[in-house]
Amino acid sequence: MSKISKLQRFRPLHSQNRMSHEGDLISARRDFLNSSNKNLKYLLHFRFNWMKIYLETNQKGLELGAGMGASSLILNDMSIELSDLAENDWLDHLNIDALNTGFESNSYDYVIASNMIHHVAKPALFFREVARITKPGGLLLMNEAHTSLISKLILILMRHEGFDDTAEVFDLDYICNDPEDPWSANCSIPRLLFDKPDEFELNFPDWEIVHDSKHELFIFLNSGGVTAKFFYVPLNNFFLRIVEKIDSTLIRLVPNVFALGRRTVLRKR
Repeated sequence: MSKISKLQRFRPLHSQNRMSHEGDLISARRDFLNSSNKNLKYLLHFRFNWMKIYLETNQKGLELGAGMGASSLILNDMSIELSDLAENDWLDHLNIDALNTGFESNSYDYVIASNMIHHVAKPALFFREVARITKPGGLLLMNEAHTSLISKLILILMRHEGFDDTAEVFDLDYICNDPEDPWSANCSIPRLLFDKPDEFELNFPDWEIVHDSKHELFIFLNSGGVTAKFFYVPLNNFFLRIVEKIDSTLIRLVPNVFALGRRTVLRKR
């Protein structure tokens, strides 16, 4: 595989992963609740606190692919129901397929999806299903991966997740990830979806993009990992705020080189 094509498509096997504890949600939740890792706590608060400006306490919310359930711990004054394709005891809804949830139509004021869309087998079906269960004027709030140059190099080095810039994300039948493997990942999906907002809204007329921005570099790399672990240097909140400022400056200058994540908010028309 040439150097150019390797930067377009890279799909490692789970056995090649150089990180530890992949998919261990119980340990991830315990680490957040009980460990002294301020880096990880800072990162997860950074990933969810921004959502508060879009939410009201009397609204009914749902998180799809809730993982370790960080949203309800951080946004604890909001009414958020947690769901996932799992049976962990902190979930409100067990074994929920995000492509076919079974929830009533027009039943939620907002839906949260944090770092889960790049795991979805058919992203186009996901947006159709979330539009069905969200009330008119309701929101879909997303934290996601962004495949910048540095992001791709890290994925190639660590082999934790993959990317594929050739995926047909707007095709309802195109399979972007293994439907039988909830940890199968294509980190290119968010970029393919949102880097051309007009194309997104043309393909998903139920949705309007109201916010899209890129973020995270060293604040993620030095977090120790969320559901897969790696080495980190412990910092206090003062230095973590400095790291966040450094990230913001670098990403503002050259986002497609430095940004590892993005925030996107959609409103149902």
